[in-house]
Amino acid sequence: MSGILYLIPNTLGKRDEADPLADVIPAGVQHIAAGLDYLVAENAKTARAFLKKLAETTPLARPIQQIEIRELNVNTRADALADLLAPIAAGRDGGLLSEAGVPAVADPGAELVRLAHGRRIRVRPLVGPSSILLAVMGSGLNGQSFAFNGYLPVDAGERAQRLRELEQRSRKASQTQVFIETPYRNAALLDAMRQHCAGTTLLSVAVDLTLPGETIVTLPLSDWRPDRLELHKRPAIFSMLAV
Repeated sequence: MSGILYLIPNTLGKRDEADPLADVIPAGVQHIAAGLDYLVAENAKTARAFLKKLAETTPLARPIQQIEIRELNVNTRADALADLLAPIAAGRDGGLLSEAGVPAVADPGAELVRLAHGRRIRVRPLVGPSSILLAVMGSGLNGQSFAFNGYLPVDAGERAQRLRELEQRSRKASQTQVFIETPYRNAALLDAMRQHCAGTTLLSVAVDLTLPGETIVTLPLSDWRPDRLELHKRPAIFSMLAV
């Protein structure tokens, strides 16, 4: 009989030493994560930092150095997924640990989860912070219909075209369009939206979600100014609704 693949959420950013993990990761999830001795993670160093924080409140099944951690990231070959899943297929419970937020949503791991389903391995997603859902919740925009679009193009011309497409889709379907950007390009994205989208279109920006500096601002694009919210190098979620 195969083991269980647990999908383990992580915090959304670096927390102060005094911040308890329980602020964002439920106790039940901590208990399950602490009992695993096999993890698949995007970055082994980050995974060990998570385990170190977890051990402050929940005893681990084994010392951190004895917990097996294998990496799954953009450089992982598709033919390596079966090897990552093999310990679980052999009967050992394991976890897919996100770098930040929840696994397989704007995060590597979806193909591993799909393979687990194909092998009839039980997949159990655990509750934790999703920056996408938290941003939509806090935006005041349409939460009945929304789409996550990942990263927009880096090229200025392609990005402008994509923004106009998303705005048109939003207006036609009354659908909130959600996207992200590399933190050091946040300001450039905001400038592009102000330049290429209608002033009446609503933009909500959520930064540092669940962290002490958490801020969510929703305004028509005509009211957004570069000094309205400091965006440089801050993890941000952008949500747009054309009205």
